[in-house]
Amino acid sequence: MRVEELIVYGKSKVSSTYAKMLLADLLGKNALELINILEDEVSPEIVKKYQEKIALLQKQKPIQYVIGNVNFYGNTYQVNEHVLIPRFETEELVENTLAFLEEHRDLKKVIDLGCGSGVIGITLKKKRPDLEVTLLDISKDALEVAKENAKNLNADVTFIESDMWDNVEDRFDVIISNPPYIKEEEEIDSLVKNNEPHLALYGGKDGLDFYRKILKDIKSHTKSSFLIAFEIGESQREELITLVKEILPSTKITAKKDLQDRDRMLFIYSEL
Repeated sequence: MRVEELIVYGKSKVSSTYAKMLLADLLGKNALELINILEDEVSPEIVKKYQEKIALLQKQKPIQYVIGNVNFYGNTYQVNEHVLIPRFETEELVENTLAFLEEHRDLKKVIDLGCGSGVIGITLKKKRPDLEVTLLDISKDALEVAKENAKNLNADVTFIESDMWDNVEDRFDVIISNPPYIKEEEEIDSLVKNNEPHLALYGGKDGLDFYRKILKDIKSHTKSSFLIAFEIGESQREELITLVKEILPSTKITAKKDLQDRDRMLFIYSEL
């Protein structure tokens, strides 16, 4: 079959955008380049893979899982059903953290709690090679994905399998996390609910269980000066600020909005 015929086939089953995105990925092209190769013949092996992946999309599988990778902060990361699909808000968390660390160059030792695919910790390491970065997750399967991404991107980072602080002894300058924060009864998009790992989505009745778990033992794992950077649910700012003030009353707390003007980040800073 020719490229044009495959595009027509794909568009008859799924959206035009997904049909082109999927074929471009299989051909090692940018989707915009397909117009230049419409008459090219496609091997039977790729035709078969394309049809199989189109079938997965028809079964409501996320395009990121079907393709198997995403672009995050300019790098390609492998993803599968064992890890969350990285989102723009998390890129904003990383961007704001990097800006803070640029002004506080003495903060070097970083831990990414609940790392999933590793996009946060690995990106920090790629942008700031001088950082000492540890990636932690309770899921063996998630850590395997993160390790593969670190290898592919040549990022020299450390890994720990742990339920938050259980297997951690060190102290850190920077603690960064996008923990599970969706409330148990909260309605979310069915594509997310039916495909992404619930272990990485749900944070208890009020969505704050993992923040409590992180903050409960935080004093045993922070140095004298430290930054805590959280991604948060858009309605959780006030409750989390109250929680932080109870445990870390002398810190400076800053909430930041994402590009859609939603409260999605919380930064907690302590200095000597």
